[in-house]
Amino acid sequence: MADENRLEVLAALIAELESRRKVSPKKSYTAKLLGQGRHKVAKKLGEEGVELALAIVDGDKKHVTAEAADVLYHFLVALMARKVPVSAVMEELERRFAMSGLEEKAARKAS
Repeated sequence: MADENRLEVLAALIAELESRRKVSPKKSYTAKLLGQGRHKVAKKLGEEGVELALAIVDGDKKHVTAEAADVLYHFLVALMARKVPVSAVMEELERRFAMSGLEEKAARKAS
């Protein structure tokens, strides 16, 4: 699959999540999770992050891939919960391309 198609999958996922947030929590896990508030959304993202970290240590590629997909889903839902568009995250990543990772990290500590 070409990179453009992968970006289309991500865009389609984001659009699907936006539509699911508007349906009944009885029919959509996304709506249910968002309805439980930011604390629950953050807790789920943290849980999934730990599961991914453990899969990286002990899992096979299939397990790591599945857990990474879970983290990506919960990451997107967390952004939605805070009303932070993915485009804002992408803009921040673009900004960081202008400097090395070490320079960027040092700049964050200075502020």
